[in-house]
Amino acid sequence: MKQLTFVLLLFNTYFSLGQKNENWDSEKIQNVIEYAKEIGTYALVIQTDGQIIASEGNIDKVSRVHSIRKAIIGALVFQNLNTINLHATLKDLKIQDFPISLTKLQRQTKVLHLLKSTSGINHPTGSQIGKMQKDRDLLLGNKSNIPGTKWAYNNWDYNVLTTILEEQTRKSTSELFEKGIGKLLEINEFEVIYRSDTTLSKHAKAGFRLSTRDMAKFGQLFLNKGKWGEKQLIPREWIERITTDFTLTTNQSNERYGHGYLWWIHDRSYAEGLLPEGSFVATGAWGQRILVIPEWNTVIAHKVMTEIPSKQRKRVTRKEFEQLIILISKSRI
Repeated sequence: MKQLTFVLLLFNTYFSLGQKNENWDSEKIQNVIEYAKEIGTYALVIQTDGQIIASEGNIDKVSRVHSIRKAIIGALVFQNLNTINLHATLKDLKIQDFPISLTKLQRQTKVLHLLKSTSGINHPTGSQIGKMQKDRDLLLGNKSNIPGTKWAYNNWDYNVLTTILEEQTRKSTSELFEKGIGKLLEINEFEVIYRSDTTLSKHAKAGFRLSTRDMAKFGQLFLNKGKWGEKQLIPREWIERITTDFTLTTNQSNERYGHGYLWWIHDRSYAEGLLPEGSFVATGAWGQRILVIPEWNTVIAHKVMTEIPSKQRKRVTRKEFEQLIILISKSRI
């Protein structure tokens, strides 16, 4: 009997149908969970009306969320608009780079351009490798561009945005996240990790470690238009701009048709057209995702474990995640 109890507890820890919700077919949701296991998902949360209606894996394990960090940095900037002027230029803010200096034209880049990935600055920076670097080189070339005229997915922009955030608030990213988001959302365990290569750039990358449950909470904050309880943590207008003021992308997938304030906008063809318009997603390497679906009042958080030897990792591809979303879409009643 004790052994049976242990098995049941273990099952409930790693797979749960959670709170009942009349909008979902429980049998079809079980098919979603089975597919998630098949493709190598480490943890999955499906959350509707603020309640977890299904989960898979260890949703409380904290690990790296990779490029989802960019949406978090953006949120922290929007929380601190009393000290950060979005129309201030890099020159105004005394931002330079080393070992390659910024040109006079490049220093006319505004904070807003960094948030919209339109600085046009093709400077060396950490973690800009492989296809990501080739795409940026193709889009930006090797000459100075007029700020605000060319879009490119650009880690240099996001690292400098972090520098500006910390210099203008005189606080670390960790402190800003803990006080501005973590405590209020009851995110009790997280970590900010800095990585830098000063042979490329003086501006460091700030990455995050979060659990899948807390990724869903962060998505819920955006689903709520920046409100948590009675408190407006992020100005509503800036969250609304994600899907109304985005930039059309180049050399990207149908999941990345547009880019709005460090979140991605889907093409209408994505997930067989089943995903409602107005949805937006934050993505990270190997298959990290926070998908916000306002029309369904739903957040989907998806985690792949990368804090293990690379040979043991299982990448969930964009196509596999898209198929997961198709199955979730078809689970709606």
